Amino acid sequence: MNLAWATVGWDLVLALHILCVVLWVGGMFFAYAVLHPALAGLDGPPRVALQGRVMKRFFLIVWHAMPLVILSGYGMLFGLYGGFAGVAWPIHAMNGLGLVMAAIFVVLFTGPWRRFRVAVQPARAAAAGGAIRRLIGINLLLGVLTIIVACLAHWPI
Repeated sequence: MNLAWATVGWDLVLALHILCVVLWVGGMFFAYAVLHPALAGLDGPPRVALQGRVMKRFFLIVWHAMPLVILSGYGMLFGLYGGFAGVAWPIHAMNGLGLVMAAIFVVLFTGPWRRFRVAVQPARAAAAGGAIRRLIGINLLLGVLTIIVACLAHWPI
């Protein structure tokens, strides 16, 4: 394979990686900083219905973006850099933070989101929604930290 084409291939993998990170972290920012304050103007069933529709769509996106972030990251790590031994600490940190974020999302999806979806009473839906918001907030902070750490990876540290 021509080296120029190989480089283009890895550039496309990096572009996919970054695009999926933008969708995931940007979606969390939207949910935390835009959706939640906007929902404050609604009460009861309309609030729960809107939050449920938005979160259902967002979580579907995350279920596609998150594995692509992990797979493209490991693809670059092992296919381009030769594994963990060939990279600086920011790549190790990105890996760890990304895996923690993925675990938090799985906990959010299988716990609070499941309780939110089956809640009949608005108070139970609100409690589950609060747990969803807290976990999204934690993941948003970890996502921003991961992006900052990723920027450090381009410098010889």
